[in-house]
Amino acid sequence: MKTTCLIADDEPLARDLLVGYVGNLEDLDLKGVCNNAMETFAFLQRQPVQLLFLDIQMPKITGLDLIRSLHERPSIIITTAYREFAADGFELEVLDYLVKPISFDRFLKSVSRFYHYNTREAAPEVNTFDKAYMYCKVNRELVRIYLKDILYIESIKDYVRIVTGAQQYVTYQRIGYMEEKLPSDKFLRVHKSFIVSVEHIDSYNADTVTVGGHPLPLGRNYRDAFRKLLST
Repeated sequence: MKTTCLIADDEPLARDLLVGYVGNLEDLDLKGVCNNAMETFAFLQRQPVQLLFLDIQMPKITGLDLIRSLHERPSIIITTAYREFAADGFELEVLDYLVKPISFDRFLKSVSRFYHYNTREAAPEVNTFDKAYMYCKVNRELVRIYLKDILYIESIKDYVRIVTGAQQYVTYQRIGYMEEKLPSDKFLRVHKSFIVSVEHIDSYNADTVTVGGHPLPLGRNYRDAFRKLLST
């Protein structure tokens, strides 16, 4: 299912840029474009969306004031030319803060953060796991990866390699962040550089875990948690 989104910005060029960016991502469904905060507020009362791209400096009512007025908020990505408002935005628990001019790469990273943030909510229960997925930025595209297909994740400095049965994906992300977002009953950190899918474990011994035919190291600091999970 596509993610519904709304763009709110009083600058025509900025609006058009975001409309184009959203149009390049098939999993985003743009429901509307608003010119000011009042119009945005009224739109959200009629038709809630999941993701809001919101400018701060708009006439009469600012984007920050709009956020404060919303009782039920979508995930919000702020778009603005002013860096000094970043602290205020994050105090209001916005998802991300994009400074204009916004590059497509930075836009992709922000949307990817939305999908990562929602991954844990997408599949907390066993009966929904087969349908759960995450999005990762790979070569200037957002790629959907189903969690059930992941064999293991390997840390490569500032990147991770996500290995599935069919192929591999390299994306700019910390392995610690991946560990936080993946369901802990399905994925387990077995080494400082590796997270494995519990369902795809073939065998293990004191030092090695074999996952989907791939032998991986089992770190000393992770052995107790590993054995405890497998014994339950």
